Amino acid sequence: MLIHSDMSICQVRQMSGSVSSPSMAVHSAGRAIVKRTKESVTPLEETTMRMFDVQGIEIRAPRRKVFEFVRDPGNLPQWAHAFTSAEEGQARLATPAGAVDVRLGVSAHAETGTVDWRLEFSDGSVGLAQSRVTETTRGTCIYSFVLHAPPIALEQVEGALEAQRATLQSELATLKSLLER
Repeated sequence: MLIHSDMSICQVRQMSGSVSSPSMAVHSAGRAIVKRTKESVTPLEETTMRMFDVQGIEIRAPRRKVFEFVRDPGNLPQWAHAFTSAEEGQARLATPAGAVDVRLGVSAHAETGTVDWRLEFSDGSVGLAQSRVTETTRGTCIYSFVLHAPPIALEQVEGALEAQRATLQSELATLKSLLER
């Protein structure tokens, strides 16, 4: 698919057959391919953007303790910077544009150690994150986190994901500090 820099995101969606939410990006399997031209006679330049990041941290605490802490939405404000409050079914996020209330879905499975989040915004856009707590043979555990690009326009994804990567690194360090006390 050819996407010109002067095309609107709606035109891109129409070309791809996807015309749902204005915040959806055109992408596949972890990458978005965008071809831009400055003028119709110049050669095409292909840019590949990452649409996710995976990070992890080793925590000197039992797997069960880490899992129980992470699965409780009420604990999110203690380690996840954007959350000012959270409870089962809803959360409030601090954003540069002000406070935002979201529906918060948490799917946690103790047997596998997975904790997945689904944030539904008032405009219908959805943010996803998945994580897992695994036990090591050293008596510690590893907490891994899959960060997806935020539900914003494709042209804003790269900078937003990079900023979120740095934030996640800090959040994981905070989580480690809290759980190793």
